[in-house]
Amino acid sequence: MEAPRLTIVRARQLRRKLTLPEGLLWTALRGRKLAGLRFRRQHPIGPYILDFYCDEGRLAVEVDGQGHDQPDQFRHDQRRTAWLDMRGIAVLRIAARDVLGNLEGVLVTIEQRARASPLHRRTGGPPPPEGEEC
Repeated sequence: MEAPRLTIVRARQLRRKLTLPEGLLWTALRGRKLAGLRFRRQHPIGPYILDFYCDEGRLAVEVDGQGHDQPDQFRHDQRRTAWLDMRGIAVLRIAARDVLGNLEGVLVTIEQRARASPLHRRTGGPPPPEGEEC
């Protein structure tokens, strides 16, 4: 999905300024370290920039700090999630404190969600027997 030029430029800037939780998570995800899944960081999609995106699992992973508890930010996050959902992209929101305090648990959750996506089931192995759905 194409993103506006300004969104692409901003995503490139954000890649150079990851927060501590984002940096720790990126170190654990990059280079297909998590079960062979490929993630992109600060991935532009439409008018939005996703913290991490796994195309194979159609999964956006968002690392949320305390600012996401504010009413305006919460409403923005809801609109964004609805927009992504309409395009078949699931959103997994993870608190920054969880990345800092329980990275292994966070990685297990991310892997489970990425593997549970309908797209992963369709492309993750041989087609189902005739008459059965994914």
